[in-house]
Amino acid sequence: MTSPSTAPTLYRATYLHTPRNPFTHPDALDAQSDGGLLVQDGVIRAAGPFADIRAAHPDAPVTDLRGGLLLPGFIDTHVHLPQVRVIGGLGLPLLDWLDQCALPEEARMADLAYARGVARDFIGGLIGAGTTTALVFGSHFAGAVDAFFEEAGRTGLRAVAGLVVSDRLLRDELHTTPQRAYDEGRALIERWHGTGRALYAVTPRFSLSASEGILDACAALMKDFPGVRFTSHINENTREIQTVRDLFPCARDYLDTYERAGLVGRHSVLAHNVHPTDRELGVMAAHRCTAAHCPCSNSALGSGFFPLRRHLDAGVHVSLGSDVGGGTGFSLLKEGLQAHFMQNLMPGGVPLSPSHLLYLATLAGAEALDLPHTGSFEPGRAFDAVHLNPAPGTPLDAVFRHAASPERALAAAFATGTPADVARVWIGGDTVLGG
Repeated sequence: MTSPSTAPTLYRATYLHTPRNPFTHPDALDAQSDGGLLVQDGVIRAAGPFADIRAAHPDAPVTDLRGGLLLPGFIDTHVHLPQVRVIGGLGLPLLDWLDQCALPEEARMADLAYARGVARDFIGGLIGAGTTTALVFGSHFAGAVDAFFEEAGRTGLRAVAGLVVSDRLLRDELHTTPQRAYDEGRALIERWHGTGRALYAVTPRFSLSASEGILDACAALMKDFPGVRFTSHINENTREIQTVRDLFPCARDYLDTYERAGLVGRHSVLAHNVHPTDRELGVMAAHRCTAAHCPCSNSALGSGFFPLRRHLDAGVHVSLGSDVGGGTGFSLLKEGLQAHFMQNLMPGGVPLSPSHLLYLATLAGAEALDLPHTGSFEPGRAFDAVHLNPAPGTPLDAVFRHAASPERALAAAFATGTPADVARVWIGGDTVLGG
């Protein structure tokens, strides 16, 4: 028995989205100064100039959002659940930061009451920054992953997440065995994958802390449950890469540690990839997997400049991640700005326009996660949206009021926007913030 349809709502706003990839289609940005989005049952039914949509649907009630910008909900393709309370551990390289900041906090997730509090803080931070979908490194503890999915279901977040598994070089309480990794992963998949807006991601922490046995257990889950996603880290830090090389002497490179286990494919998202080889880029392109670029984390941990041009030239798909807590916050506006800065500074960098940044923060993430029902305002997609409406008297408000075009306002949003400018967020048509 299907639910009866609700009456449509017509949203009137200055809206922008990228229905296509601006790296391959220079005219990809669709900007409507006075646009209309007709939404019914959480799905966009019509989009275009407000006057045209209004003429076709004269009886639809209008929600007037003029004065700000309406954008597709942001999609974060790399973020760590247990690290929300350790943001800002500056001055340390990756492996030292893990030992001193991240891993002690991750061990606390064994306490279920603590894990529930972290899940609330974490999801509140995501939604408060305008993020509507996130690929989440969960916890090393299955109970904490359950708690996260429960909170995501309560709030409405589109969550793609999984149990993080490792069996070496971390704290003892964060280690597991291949059999336990498989058994706990299977139980979580059967409980959560495809439940509401939740999807499961098989998640070995990284090859540095995951033996061949753990990677094989992950591959078994991927084989037994073909619809699940896969995520891990790759080529973030030169010391990390050398350690992986020592641990896998037969592997051709870092990617080969995953490749040999059968973990590189269309549903694979590998975070960072700051120092890839040409072979790795070729394999990633051939398998249509994604590199999740985390520019604030790369800067904060001193990992290096992300070689975006090499990825694009090789045909590797790229999306954005905040990498909380190695990153500096949940805002993909800030990640876009930092990506812009770093590409401007590095030799051979790719100049990033506002349309590139919007794509990386929205549709690129939907493509990475194989979620064709979100990421833009095309009819037929879910109404996942963020309304940026800065407070009167702020610099961003001044730009919005005097911008010569929506694209100019979008540039200012990436340059100065913060979670404080997020006035309202919708996921699947449901208001999850503001309103």
